Amino acid sequence: MVFDISLSFLSISFFCVLSSSTLVLSLPLSLVQRYINVRYENVFFTKFSDRFAMGRAIGTMKTKEFVKHKGTIKSIQMKPSSIPGGVKVNSIKEKLFQGWHKSGQCPEATIPIRRSQEDEHPRPRAIHFKPSTTQLNHSFAAYHKNHEYATVYINGDNFYGARSSINIWKPTVSYDGEISIAQIWVVAGPDEQLNTMEAGWNVYSDDQKTRFFIYWTSDGYHETGCYNVECSGFVQTNNEFAIGSSIEAVSSYDSNQYDIGITIYKNNANWWLQVEDQLIGYWPQSIFTYLASGATTLDWGGEIYNSKPGGSHTKTQMGSGHFPDEGYGRASYFRNIQYMDSTGNFRDAEDMGLILYVTNPSCYNIDVQNDKNYFGNGTHVYFGGPGYSEDKCP
Repeated sequence: MVFDISLSFLSISFFCVLSSSTLVLSLPLSLVQRYINVRYENVFFTKFSDRFAMGRAIGTMKTKEFVKHKGTIKSIQMKPSSIPGGVKVNSIKEKLFQGWHKSGQCPEATIPIRRSQEDEHPRPRAIHFKPSTTQLNHSFAAYHKNHEYATVYINGDNFYGARSSINIWKPTVSYDGEISIAQIWVVAGPDEQLNTMEAGWNVYSDDQKTRFFIYWTSDGYHETGCYNVECSGFVQTNNEFAIGSSIEAVSSYDSNQYDIGITIYKNNANWWLQVEDQLIGYWPQSIFTYLASGATTLDWGGEIYNSKPGGSHTKTQMGSGHFPDEGYGRASYFRNIQYMDSTGNFRDAEDMGLILYVTNPSCYNIDVQNDKNYFGNGTHVYFGGPGYSEDKCP
């Protein structure tokens, strides 16, 4: 089997994988990199900058090296068969806040893959977790007791999509191994078999950069799933968007505000991800059990991991690092919070009755705004907080 793949070595941050090869797309990144390091020929590089380069390796791999990986996809759907009402696609060809475009981009029929840097910490499943409402009283939640949330959610029989525009900030993440997240969760299933699709931005302690990310699991964060495209699962079809890359345009207090529109929706069998008006790819139905039919819970909001340094609460910030009552330009927000119903149309989430879930309101909080007509923002929330304070969040 012949395949075509661009390379990344040393300090180079991205390489490009041939998107027309189903098997390459469905392979874990570690296998692709291991193959490249062992066997390649006819390699050339075009250097764009000190941190970016593209090259090409043409070689062969035994079929058994592909087929032994669970979840291999037999065909790729390059676009959904239909677009939900109110969703625009490819209306404006935006660069989606990603600075790597300054140094070049992947050719047509390839997708960009971010290469993990040597100084990055691994992303364990235990750091990323979303309890369902039933898990809050179970021992399973105790293992994840250092996670703190300020979210809103809706419950129902079947949802077929979720969307919102998320205000982009760069919160301070104070201690090693901690994280700050703003995201959408699409959820179904019982505790130990929880299915989720997740998308938003996060900041880790190791590089303090705001990065777009996705995540999925089909067994409650035990064995299946991963971040971004680090394992078999999510099928990327867009060659201009590097999942896991840093977002350059971040908001400032009392100054410029930026947000990023994220839409997840079910089309036939697959769950599509759209960022702004650009289709990024999809989670195949085959990787899920409960989400194969639809979602039962949708969440929007913030999460942090609190390592409790020295026995005190962490100083890691959520959102902008300011409480919701400070409002626009100061507190982080989600606007136009919507769900997709069985007719394929997006509806305002408040119609289903948003429920607040806040684990530690003295440290982080969330507030639903009632004025849907405020600058066309629909149902929107402010969320976040500074973390540790001697008097309120010790």
